[in-house]
Amino acid sequence: MQFNRQQLKMIGKLFEEKGPLGKGITVGKIQVSLAANDRTSPTSIFSLLERQASNNDSSPEELARMANEICLSLLRKRDDWTGACSSSKWFPMKDSGKAESYFNDLSNTEAAKFEKEYNLGSSGSDSKEISGVLATQVVVSLVLEIQGDSTKFDGAGFSLSGTKDVLSSIASNVLVDGGDCVNAAEVFWTPSDRDEVLTKNDIILDFPELVDL
Repeated sequence: MQFNRQQLKMIGKLFEEKGPLGKGITVGKIQVSLAANDRTSPTSIFSLLERQASNNDSSPEELARMANEICLSLLRKRDDWTGACSSSKWFPMKDSGKAESYFNDLSNTEAAKFEKEYNLGSSGSDSKEISGVLATQVVVSLVLEIQGDSTKFDGAGFSLSGTKDVLSSIASNVLVDGGDCVNAAEVFWTPSDRDEVLTKNDIILDFPELVDL
């Protein structure tokens, strides 16, 4: 009897040791674009992201807290969402090195995309000024390596509820076992400078994987 790759994967999963969040390791990414009309406000997404970036603690507990805060903040701003997408890949525990390598690949890919500077009028003029403050689109990406197979990554971008489910699942699961289930996490956002403007045209060109909401 011959088995295809998916069948072998399922057979191997049967013999995986189960942890608090299930079996193996999941590496995933969620990306959300949103309108930021309050970019100078202390409650803006920019202020939250900058506060998170200023913390250099890379312990699992702190990474879990950061991922939780990012997801909750995005959930609070769901009325501003303009697009989203997500993806993930599962690894057996014995392939933890491959999981780490895949996480690094995802992070490096995102970092390269987010290094670009966006100047007003660089690829369109669909920005506007609100109360004297130049509004912008923002793209936020969270890349996560978490133990188990129960964290939901599928469905962001296809509906508001699907995007909410992914963010809620991540926000809850990263805190399980005091955050010890989080192996690695990184957050990226653009524009990184408050004087830069990201337009919808920029998103179409540079983030084609995002699905409109």
